[in-house]
Amino acid sequence: MRQFVLDEYQTAVFGPTDAALGPALAGTGLVATTLTVDGRLRLTADSKVGVVRLQAGEDTVEVRVRPKLPIGRLFWMLGHARDDSGWRPEPADLATEHELVPAVAVAFTAAASRALAPGVLQGYRVAEETLPTLRGRLREADQLRRRPGLALPLEVRYDDYSVDIPENQILRAAVDRLRRTDSVPAAARCGLHRLGQALADVTRLPPGLPLPPVPVNRLTARYGPALRLARLILADDSVEHHSGTVRASGFVFDLNRVFEDWLTAVLRDVITREHGGTVVAQHPAHLDERATVPMYPDITWWRQHRCLGVVDAKYKRTSGSSPPNGDLYQMLAYCTTLGLAEGHLVYATDHEPEREYRLVGSGVRVMAHGLDLAGPLNELRGQIERLADRVARAAVTARANSAR
Repeated sequence: MRQFVLDEYQTAVFGPTDAALGPALAGTGLVATTLTVDGRLRLTADSKVGVVRLQAGEDTVEVRVRPKLPIGRLFWMLGHARDDSGWRPEPADLATEHELVPAVAVAFTAAASRALAPGVLQGYRVAEETLPTLRGRLREADQLRRRPGLALPLEVRYDDYSVDIPENQILRAAVDRLRRTDSVPAAARCGLHRLGQALADVTRLPPGLPLPPVPVNRLTARYGPALRLARLILADDSVEHHSGTVRASGFVFDLNRVFEDWLTAVLRDVITREHGGTVVAQHPAHLDERATVPMYPDITWWRQHRCLGVVDAKYKRTSGSSPPNGDLYQMLAYCTTLGLAEGHLVYATDHEPEREYRLVGSGVRVMAHGLDLAGPLNELRGQIERLADRVARAAVTARANSAR
């Protein structure tokens, strides 16, 4: 098996014998491929991280892009982005894992095993069947349409108390997905086999359909951690496709989207709890009066129909002491359109001080913030709270100025 390993945003050059794999590797969406002038394969990673294994004819090829963030912190952010029900500790099961697939397999196996330890959860589901005796209620319309004039069999609908409920269906789908994935550690694979046996009576979810909603309550609370990981495993970022003689499978996450979704979730929690209003992701707006130039600010804060703040998430690292010019232009457009005097650029970077840019002739002030995503959680939470307070202070100042 040939293996290509890069870090996020890294460019690496490999041998000329690998050049033929370029189109297949580019098709995964994990890396960009080009050829050097002497015919060698150049791979370039961006914000997407993960692992994809290709079976191209007789060749098995694996490409890995490693995140700079610790695996545990990455999955903690992913969990928040998809379930913003509160600030949670990091998953301890990921502490010793450094690769993406082993990490998610170990974490999910441990969480699902704990969830199923007291027994497989049961619940009521609505079942529709054709039976020789009446059970539940008769489906009169179906009975008349399918068997006019016949007394038996009967088309019935009833509530069935069983393990075949959406929570278990999601867990089984994640188990099946991981069992088809390479690079799962042996211990985790054994655990997945036991989970598969415990969920053997659960119906498989149809592929390609959205996962069923599963609201958490006191009866299903023990399933919460396992369901969060299961949804990550089954997310759209997972890769599993066939194209001609090439088969690809793996996990891919775009850290741009992860950072934006996570920042939206944590700011929504802090701002709405402390200051009220509504935090909206990707609110549609237009730059021109004829509404022909659309734009979608990452995060906006609203009270009724008035926008109070705008935040743009930037996972990319800044080079030098200032944000890229394009980021400042973008924030100027947001503030002008939304009628704001201050906007906020938030970068995933290490301990950079807050910086202020007063844009000439516009009356707009842009604040650039840095968040240390790899730092201790209590420090990261403090940074989020200070950012939320700064956004709120800008709204208070704007109201005071307009009242003069």
